[in-house]
Amino acid sequence: MRANNADTIRLKQHLEKIIKTRGPRNYINTAALDSVAKYIYSQLNLYADSVHYQEYRVGLKTYKNVIGRFFSKKEKTIMLGPHYKEKTIVVGAHYDVCENQDGADDNASGVAGLLELARLLKGSELNYSIELVAYSLEEPPFFRTEQMGSYVHARSLYRKGVPVYGMISLEMIGFFKDERKTQSYPLGFLKLFYGSRGNYITLVNKNFPGKFCRKFSKQFIQSKCIRTKKFSGPKFLPGVDFSDHLNYWKFGYRALMITDTSFYRNKNYHESTDTIETLDLKRMAKVTEAVFIGLTGLK
Repeated sequence: MRANNADTIRLKQHLEKIIKTRGPRNYINTAALDSVAKYIYSQLNLYADSVHYQEYRVGLKTYKNVIGRFFSKKEKTIMLGPHYKEKTIVVGAHYDVCENQDGADDNASGVAGLLELARLLKGSELNYSIELVAYSLEEPPFFRTEQMGSYVHARSLYRKGVPVYGMISLEMIGFFKDERKTQSYPLGFLKLFYGSRGNYITLVNKNFPGKFCRKFSKQFIQSKCIRTKKFSGPKFLPGVDFSDHLNYWKFGYRALMITDTSFYRNKNYHESTDTIETLDLKRMAKVTEAVFIGLTGLK
């Protein structure tokens, strides 16, 4: 297996560890969230140059982001530890679920991809430092609030003055369908441009996405790992800002979402039927490989 090949067996193992908790990993069940956070930490600790929890309080409960940092070539030479003035790329995925469900695609798939990406990144010579972040509290009732783990992380970078080159949100990357009429859109006419088959991954940007998004998207597509389509639109178009990248936009950072288009394709969204068995592990692996190639190809 080449160094930049993602492993479907590892992806499935990550999915099972994330999903098989005592009770669903929702905001009420902090014990389940903490057990998943502990597993994510243990995996990132195998590969990243530094790992830590970012804890924050909501009411009487404590929630955790898990952050693994990979040092750029420059960062490695200037000090033995994180140097937050180095230009940084954030790749994030949320590990909580909505209500009582497995949440295999939403969003264990994104977190599994994040952990496999960590393995691929180990030992890479990077032109930019990379933070892999697993977030808590993306789902309702905290969506679009300052209690989202991604808001807490983005705000912390802003307050530290970290020069963030860009951010990538991995939001549901495991559900694909090759049959016709398996893909819908927020606007019906988009089917004329993007087709009716849910057999691709999407790079979602707001209008005028900026240099980071353009360069990363180019590297991702040129990797030819997986069928890919780009979509740019106004933030108010339903779905464009439906994940953690929206909080980086709030602080002026460039950000994009990588997604299988969520409920526009996957009818298991926020349902008990969102299980591992519905996921396409081979294409999940290809998405992860494309992210790795996109990141390491940035100059």
